[in-house]
Amino acid sequence: MGYSDIVTLEQLEKGPLDEGSWLINKRVLIRVDFNVPLNKKTGAITDDSRIVAALPTIRFAVEAGAKVILASHLGRPKGQDESLSLEPVGARLAELTGYEFHLPEDCIGDAPKKVIHDLRVAAPGGQLRGGPQLCLLENLRFHAAEEANDPQFARALAELCDVYVNDAFGAMHRAHASVDALPRLVKDRAMGYLVTNELAALARLVESPARPFVAVLGGAKVTDKIDVIEALIARCTAICIGGAMANTFLAAQGKAMQKSLVEEDKLALARTLLARADAAGVELVLPLDVVVGEGMHATSGQQVSVNAVPEGTMALDIGSATVARFAAVLGAAKTVFWNGPMGLFESPPFAAGTRALTEIISGLSAFTVVGGGDSAAAVHEAGAEIAARFDHISTGGGASLEFIEGKRMPGIEALRKPGLRGH
Repeated sequence: MGYSDIVTLEQLEKGPLDEGSWLINKRVLIRVDFNVPLNKKTGAITDDSRIVAALPTIRFAVEAGAKVILASHLGRPKGQDESLSLEPVGARLAELTGYEFHLPEDCIGDAPKKVIHDLRVAAPGGQLRGGPQLCLLENLRFHAAEEANDPQFARALAELCDVYVNDAFGAMHRAHASVDALPRLVKDRAMGYLVTNELAALARLVESPARPFVAVLGGAKVTDKIDVIEALIARCTAICIGGAMANTFLAAQGKAMQKSLVEEDKLALARTLLARADAAGVELVLPLDVVVGEGMHATSGQQVSVNAVPEGTMALDIGSATVARFAAVLGAAKTVFWNGPMGLFESPPFAAGTRALTEIISGLSAFTVVGGGDSAAAVHEAGAEIAARFDHISTGGGASLEFIEGKRMPGIEALRKPGLRGH
């Protein structure tokens, strides 16, 4: 799974010229992941961490004198959907950078070509009256051809650029046109800083994790984590399982979980995974107690043993004894990977378990990685000071899991192909 054959930004920037930047006036299309959460009522961005994470690559290209084109998807639109326009993303980007942005009405065709042609650029290290400008392409998924990995759509995007940079790790596991087909059409291509950092951090978990290596997995379904659990059994010392997915394992052990979310068709699988972990000498740590409520909209919770879940209730968080048990296992760890909340953390009565794990893991001396998704959201919610204590917070939940599973990711493979500068 080595990545020595993928060009970094620094390698790309060196170029063939003896003086100045090779990227001056080059049209550089950066595939970013601006799929940010929006307030359903106001349309305002509720978490800009993905935008912030892309800034180093964007600034690098701007300061190198490139004409910078940003491409992203947002949500799951069915055709043109004004509520999923990237305009609020551009506005936030302008606030963060001071750069002026232009949003053409479409992501392909004459409109973006004209905007890109007219972009002001900065000479490396120099000043530009009025400041640099960016072209932010409209939502790629306004075209069904994006998710279909359509070659004609990819060619239309390729007409906009001289250089392709992928800095959208959260989308690199998807064989979509802007991730897979497009880079194969562009000779000069590279990975951005965000992707470089993601690969470096996640590779430590896959290739040579310091032991003891403890994984903490949460979320709703065993189905979503089957492959990653199997991959981690081969690498971990222990795996702590919380969240709703723990209910299925507990039910497989004969616990009466009452109204709790349980995947009845996965009970046999859960028993198989428990047996595999035991055979491999990996401790699979399940909850000792849970916080239950009458339903997903419950306004209060009750802590009970997993052996005594009251009739008519459902487990919505891990209890204090479970937190203590997980903390004891994590205390000896030298490497920690966490993916998935411990319960319904967005509801205050059931947020304590996830919040406690955030504080516990952030205080470890181990190499700590948060695998994106809701667990990353929980860490950011805990505040910048706590988030800063983690060694790496991934921007791609599904992508980070597929990486851990050892799957080949289309966005990475597309950057490996021949024709890269210097290869």
